[in-house]
Amino acid sequence: MEAALLITLRGASLRRSHRLICQVSVFGLHVTVPTGQTIFGRDGPVWMNFRVQQHFIIHKMAAREPSRYLTRAIPRAFAPSPRHQAFIGRRNVSDEAPTRRLSDELETASSLTSRVSENTAKSFDPVSRASARKSQLPRSRYQFRSPKYDRGPLHPHQPPAPSDPSSRLFVPGPFSLPRTEQTYNATVASDIMTLCYVHTPPGFKPPPKAPRLREWDDSSPYHKNRPLRGPRGGDVLRLLRKPIRFNNIPKIERITVHSYVKQAAQENSSWIHVAGIAIQAISNVRVETFKSKSSVATWSIAPGRDTVAVKAELRGETMHHFLGKLIDVVLPRMKDWQGIKGSSGDSSGNITFGLEPEHVALFPEIEVNYDMYPPKMIPGCHITLHTTAKADKDARLLLSAMGVPFHGKIVQ
Repeated sequence: MEAALLITLRGASLRRSHRLICQVSVFGLHVTVPTGQTIFGRDGPVWMNFRVQQHFIIHKMAAREPSRYLTRAIPRAFAPSPRHQAFIGRRNVSDEAPTRRLSDELETASSLTSRVSENTAKSFDPVSRASARKSQLPRSRYQFRSPKYDRGPLHPHQPPAPSDPSSRLFVPGPFSLPRTEQTYNATVASDIMTLCYVHTPPGFKPPPKAPRLREWDDSSPYHKNRPLRGPRGGDVLRLLRKPIRFNNIPKIERITVHSYVKQAAQENSSWIHVAGIAIQAISNVRVETFKSKSSVATWSIAPGRDTVAVKAELRGETMHHFLGKLIDVVLPRMKDWQGIKGSSGDSSGNITFGLEPEHVALFPEIEVNYDMYPPKMIPGCHITLHTTAKADKDARLLLSAMGVPFHGKIVQ
């Protein structure tokens, strides 16, 4: 007897080999599955074409055994058909779902409106509330003060960014574009990169260099586990000079103006006041005062007793304005001055030179109010040009392009 039987699958799965592993709810019958029978699985109806190979009997005893024995008891009666198998996808959208309009999803009330009633808003009077307050609010309620010290990233009181106006490090500006900065960006930077260009063909590997720190010999057993020895001639390693490319062209980072006044310890404090006013006038930066750190018996200077020095550090727009005045106004008017010595430098790209008191008086800020400063109290100063170069020769090349003259033997 042939019959089309609806087989209920319990956790059935159709494998790649098209073998059907299932539990049948009807036993003891000669079951023949005709070609084109629809079988319902857990994931929906699946249309499969099978070719019946033989009649088989499923015994009741196989149903009592565990599922792993049941899979062995069911023979391979279902063979895949050579014809193409078509699958019917499951429908995820119900036909009876009500249609919703897009306007139903819009909120009726605006998020910008206040939830406070109009009577409460009209009755609020901040002027009368402030006048009725007997004590003043603390400063922390209406004014933020940046901390003086940075106590680390985990401290609850964090300083704001230097670009924030409430920061102690905030510097307003820039308010203009100095000529020296324009010259550097338009001419000097590209010229230095061209002059210092070193061509390296593809695949070039630089020759290996000897280690900069020396190892200890085995002449003594105490040399074991010691750190490496310093370089010959000193304990400080010089900076490594990298090839100059578009991203590391040397530039002036900051300028330091320093003045040491020994008369401030010998006579009175008016010398240090005049020096501070003069340095602050030519640099446009508030100066810092320093006390002596060493003892000089000839000048009657004791360490930590007298204030004998002032210093101003220039950056950004103020630095470029000062450098422009120095190159265009002061240095050309200095008589019998040949230029900065070629041996100047600290082997790290910083150049220092000094100005006499009569040279400091050539700055426009001093000349316009020359009667304000006692002629004998105008101080001399040392000017240090800090550059991003790693070697003195690159710093001299940069300053020469900017207009600072050098003379004498150039020491590399």
